[in-house]
Amino acid sequence: MQTKRTKRSRIRAAKPTGGHGHKKKNRGAGHRGGRGKSGSGKRGDFKIMKVTKGEKVLGKHGFTSLKKHIKAMNLSILQTEIESFVKRGEASKNKDAYEIDLSKLGYRKLLSKGDVSLKFHITVDSATENAVARVEEAGGKVTLLASSEEPEKADKE
Repeated sequence: MQTKRTKRSRIRAAKPTGGHGHKKKNRGAGHRGGRGKSGSGKRGDFKIMKVTKGEKVLGKHGFTSLKKHIKAMNLSILQTEIESFVKRGEASKNKDAYEIDLSKLGYRKLLSKGDVSLKFHITVDSATENAVARVEEAGGKVTLLASSEEPEKADKE
């Protein structure tokens, strides 16, 4: 099947080098010293500088932390911000106690920093013992959601 060719490609086809300079230059990766970072031997720094333009180093670096980052809420912040939560509809006030579901707001844990003077009914995934004790001292209640802990292993007989 015939295809339409440009004048430039016809001229290139007529020349023995096809527009690649010397005949030997278009044979493979040998003219450029191999593909990628190969062929650098013990002095590979120059080739890396050429590829990255001297700005960054190729490859992976460092390590990935396996620590889980849990979003937490302190009692002191909850005490000061409860009115703004009520205004936004994220919490409600029933009689004399504030009800708030921290898990719906994206908080996974309740921490005990700060004093509590208001009654709270808090629903959260997990909480510290001190936080639960402080809320209960003020007349409130903390409801912990079912956590995904490993089931206890059965004793071998």
